[in-house]
Amino acid sequence: MVCIPCIVIPVLLWVYKKFLEPYIYPVIAPFIKRVWSKRAVQETATKQGQGGSAGNPQAPSAAQRDKGDESEIYKVRLMLLASEGVSR
Repeated sequence: MVCIPCIVIPVLLWVYKKFLEPYIYPVIAPFIKRVWSKRAVQETATKQGQGGSAGNPQAPSAAQRDKGDESEIYKVRLMLLASEGVSR
């Protein structure tokens, strides 16, 4: 027997994605972009302060490489969000 949430949650997600999101997303997208970009900048600034310290077992060069990878991840996520908004 399948539990009720295992049926209801996917159905609600499908209804949201199919029918509600095309109307809701354009309204909330500007707010999401502002919050998301601020969070990315704050996390990057926090990571820069920790690089090469005694608490970080990685060498400074490895910490620099990791920071570059993280900024690329945020760029890719933002591009995906932007492309989803354009395609709708």
